[in-house]
Amino acid sequence: MRDIPPDDQRTLYRVRTQLEALLVQYGYAALDLPIVEHRDLYLRKLGEELVGKVYEFAFGGRNLALRPEWTASVLRTYVAHLQDQPLPLRLSYSGPVFRYERPQRLTYRQFTQVGVEMVGGLTPRADAEIIALAAAGLDTVGVTSYRVVLGHIGLVREVLTQLGLAERTQGLLAWGLEQIRTQGPEAVRERLREGQGDLPFDPVLFQGLDDEQATTLLLNLLRAMRVDLAFGTRPPEDIARRLLRKLRRDESQPRIDQALDLLGRLSQINGPADETLPQVTSLLVEAGLTTTTLDEIRSVLALLEAHDLERDRIILDFGLGRGLHYYTGLIFEMYAIDNIQLCGGGRYDDLVLVLGGRQPVPAVGFAYGLERVVAAIEPPADSSAPRREVLVAPVADHDYAYALEAARRLRARNFAVTLDVRGRSVASNLRDAARRGIAYVAIVGAEERERREIVWRNLDTREERRVSIDEL
Repeated sequence: MRDIPPDDQRTLYRVRTQLEALLVQYGYAALDLPIVEHRDLYLRKLGEELVGKVYEFAFGGRNLALRPEWTASVLRTYVAHLQDQPLPLRLSYSGPVFRYERPQRLTYRQFTQVGVEMVGGLTPRADAEIIALAAAGLDTVGVTSYRVVLGHIGLVREVLTQLGLAERTQGLLAWGLEQIRTQGPEAVRERLREGQGDLPFDPVLFQGLDDEQATTLLLNLLRAMRVDLAFGTRPPEDIARRLLRKLRRDESQPRIDQALDLLGRLSQINGPADETLPQVTSLLVEAGLTTTTLDEIRSVLALLEAHDLERDRIILDFGLGRGLHYYTGLIFEMYAIDNIQLCGGGRYDDLVLVLGGRQPVPAVGFAYGLERVVAAIEPPADSSAPRREVLVAPVADHDYAYALEAARRLRARNFAVTLDVRGRSVASNLRDAARRGIAYVAIVGAEERERREIVWRNLDTREERRVSIDEL
């Protein structure tokens, strides 16, 4: 957590307001949600890395958590209140999130996310709109040097499905993609071995048997060993089938080895689309696999070009994972020139159903890290222009009411006005304004009251002139 002094808060507010205005222009309706949610909302699909950073606590007999991100909360709200709305439903949000991070540059335990979710938007058009909108926001606030990194977790899932791997194994491999890239396949192989333990049967007993025959044999063996299967709500047959799948897991080891090798090579492919797409195609052909996902990626790239997003900003990274387990398709991140991540998002077509929706609904979204966006803004060439801030300085107590009138008129003309309430001298007010970085001082005394004027002093240029209060 950190304190934000007024100057920093002023900049954060300005940029946040600019981004929120842009989201409105794109048709996204703002909502606000509780900071505190039920912990289970985040434990379902966040992924191990982020779950370990959740601030969680028990209160009133309930397990609660501070919001670590917005997407799960927005989709919970959609399921609870908005399922009768026409699709696609465009929603935007802005507010604090909390993660127990290791403090480092531009990484805070409380920070602000500004983002959107498009519920019911189909790929590729919705994906392209989301990415183009994220880029437009950076353009709007003055981040001129950034790059867009695209990945696709759906491609990984499609490949692993063709290899015939179990759903659990697919998940471990898919969400270990970045670990495979940075630490090698062995790091994930160890995770696959964890939890398997030693079982009291040799899988060779079930060779040559179909699932029904093997399940019957396993049930008989368990009963002969006097193993009590009458616990919980699951029938003994289901327990036996699950145990059988675990016993037969070793049979898929060659496929796991093939998957690890394939993902290891796939995760190293990144660069411009013209270079990477042929490499991925060649890799899949070599493995005897097919995919329609590459056509989807090509369609999104073509639409981004129609959105006027420069092609040379875009990098395809087939080792990108993002760490959040609810993603199902295209994922992306945007980085500043110093490699600081500014925003990220992607497609999550299963989350509505997971959170209790009446039916599957496609969805896609992204979020900025506001503090990082502010840090990446390049100052304008004319950054020395004075702010529209004024200190109104009455000369004597009798001048205070007239000073109030002058302050009201200046505020009506969009000046930020500070009025001296301490009865200081004109010289003291001039020094105070300079110390605070206020560019202008409006001085009012008996002569100014009588003539309906103010003395307007520009502290930067040292110029001073009289202005009629009626002509401000």
